[in-house]
Amino acid sequence: MRKSTSVSASQSAATATVENYLALLCSFERDGQTAIATRLAEQLGVSLPTASATVKRMARDGWISIDNKKAIHLTPEGCQMAAMVMRRHFLIELLLRKVLDVPWSHLHSEAHALEHSISDDTLKRIQEKLDNPLTCPHGNPFPGEEKAVAHWVKLVQLQPGDRAVIRRIHELAEDSSDLLVFLENNALMPGTEIMVRNVMPFNETMMVEAGGQPVVLGLGVAKWIYVEPIKQVRVRR
Repeated sequence: MRKSTSVSASQSAATATVENYLALLCSFERDGQTAIATRLAEQLGVSLPTASATVKRMARDGWISIDNKKAIHLTPEGCQMAAMVMRRHFLIELLLRKVLDVPWSHLHSEAHALEHSISDDTLKRIQEKLDNPLTCPHGNPFPGEEKAVAHWVKLVQLQPGDRAVIRRIHELAEDSSDLLVFLENNALMPGTEIMVRNVMPFNETMMVEAGGQPVVLGLGVAKWIYVEPIKQVRVRR
């Protein structure tokens, strides 16, 4: 049974810190992953005591609930706010990319710096200007649009010889700026066609070909890359 909260979320304004936690929790929940304070601390780069204190405040204010196994869950109010934060972040990324041509690998950090200060009216104008997009520049779906990406699979599920088009870099991987720079430098971004050359479980790597160039990826990185397989027509001999 989940612990009850004493204060309605509507009675407590969400700070930038709370918004960051809510968005992360939303990412965990829609992937069916269990969220606990330790995982939040690791992903956000803060100490466990800091994460635990923030979680307690959020539970007090009605944004989350905590069950008997210490798993954290969004309340309806928390879920609504998390969706708003994610939508705001994605729209700013799209604006920076399409209008200002900001490098793909810089979009996440730039949007993160701006997302807490933009007004709802400006946000609505951006969404209309961009013709109500379904995904962000990294291919992650807007809240409520998960069906649009449901048929994409993880790169690690492909076999040697398989071809596919990269469609998504999971939002949980976006906090690594070094990873995003590596992916951009090697053209491993949404829209790029790739071929799997080999998979080497013994050292947990795989090699893919993008634009005629081989790239070695750790399986720990490849699990965050989602692709749309290209069906190949087999010619009978």
